[in-house]
Amino acid sequence: MMDEREDPTFVTTGSRLLLPVSEYLGFPLDKVNFISSQLFALVAAFWFRLYLSSVHANPLIRHAVATLLGIAILIFCFGWYSAHIVMVVIANYLIIIKADINHVHKYTMLTAMGYLTACQVSRVFIFHYGVLSTDFSGPLMIVAQKITTLAFQLHDGMCKKSEHLTPEQRHLSIKARPSFIEYLSYNLNFLGVMVGPCNDYQEYIDFIEGRHISKRLRQHSGTCNGQNGYDKVPDPSPLNAVCQKLLVCSGCMLCFLTITRALPITYNVDPYFVNHAPFLTRLTYAFFSIQAARPKFYFAWTLADAVNNAAGFGFSGLDENGKPSWDLIRNVNILGIETATSFKTFIDNWNIRTGVWLKTVCYDRAPKHRLALTFILSALWHGVYPGYYFTFITAIPITMAARAIRKSVRHHFLGYRGLKLGYDVITWAATQLAICYTVMPFLLLAVEPTLVYYRSMYFHVHIISILAAIALHRKHKPREPSATTKTLSSTSSFLSAPCSAECPPVYSNNNDKVD
Repeated sequence: MMDEREDPTFVTTGSRLLLPVSEYLGFPLDKVNFISSQLFALVAAFWFRLYLSSVHANPLIRHAVATLLGIAILIFCFGWYSAHIVMVVIANYLIIIKADINHVHKYTMLTAMGYLTACQVSRVFIFHYGVLSTDFSGPLMIVAQKITTLAFQLHDGMCKKSEHLTPEQRHLSIKARPSFIEYLSYNLNFLGVMVGPCNDYQEYIDFIEGRHISKRLRQHSGTCNGQNGYDKVPDPSPLNAVCQKLLVCSGCMLCFLTITRALPITYNVDPYFVNHAPFLTRLTYAFFSIQAARPKFYFAWTLADAVNNAAGFGFSGLDENGKPSWDLIRNVNILGIETATSFKTFIDNWNIRTGVWLKTVCYDRAPKHRLALTFILSALWHGVYPGYYFTFITAIPITMAARAIRKSVRHHFLGYRGLKLGYDVITWAATQLAICYTVMPFLLLAVEPTLVYYRSMYFHVHIISILAAIALHRKHKPREPSATTKTLSSTSSFLSAPCSAECPPVYSNNNDKVD
């Protein structure tokens, strides 16, 4: 008789209310619960904006409702495991209230990351890779980001002089300790408790207290089409943005149900396929299977963005045409990823908010060894699966080689439109193949399948990138004094890239992030 635990239909620590739906669709129950909880959050977000807006309810009520709905979602999806998430939030609140404010950011970092690491270790050494794709460590990773972000911004506001902060740090600094309900609401609100993305505490408080949109509209006052008085007009509706993002989610779900499930990642290390298929066939399958693995990440991140927008959160201001933009906490730029012609472009558009977090709490603050410290934090945040570290290590020579090749070759193709188009096509293919090669271990997780895959590929990307990096390093070193610094920064961006529980790790340095 088959062990019940081996059937993905039964693998969940949360509610079994939707078990009939799971059995009917042949879809794992934990994923059914996850999607259902996000759709519930979407409906609740519209209600929250329309009937529990700052006009109809005071901030305390909004905080309480957002928190209770968030905890209810956690219990529905994870059962008693949700206690891990609530417990670490409460423990870190006690730290920011009781601990010396001069060291509160250090204590919270140690506590949040230490607890997360303990849970991640248990996934490998206790559960032996037999974990759910939506297990509780995913929300715990998001909570760790929020806890540490708030602590560092609190330290900025209460301990540092204004002149010692960057303009961004000054803008986001927190001048007083949050109340208990504010802290719970920020970390556990139903809008982002499952997938995030991580956002800044001040932005969230502005949203709860009804200032989020008006503040950003005032920044554009008098600059877009000569208009003034944005504080006197109704807030722009997020409906169009939400509908567009839900349409993207529908497309991603369709791709997942058809293409992704037809191209499993594990087939790349199938013994018969590895031993009998020609190299080009294996390379082609690897390329398309990695492409097909992305829609599930696109779906989760885009739906999370839509949930926040539906509640009226995530307004980034007006675009160049004076139209409302709802991309403040966007976590992924799908078009930018799929058309990327360089590692940097890919990195800039993947898991954007996690990149902001790494920059905020580590890269911008480390007095020295910024690259190494950011790498260590990113690695700890991801967990201890060996495949993650294969990806990180592989990324180093590839990133350096890509930058060196671009400097050596690109300028030769800029003079003619046809040559530039050909260069873009070649670099697009090279970038996508290199990304495929780099992130494969991240999805395979374990050492043995990773080595099987790399042996089947003859380690060709490792060899080519190392040789290119060595050959071109000397050529550029004397020409640009700042090249080394820039290369380290770019490498750090790649190394630091956490995502949700199972996404390929790439550090985003989009816009205001590390370049």
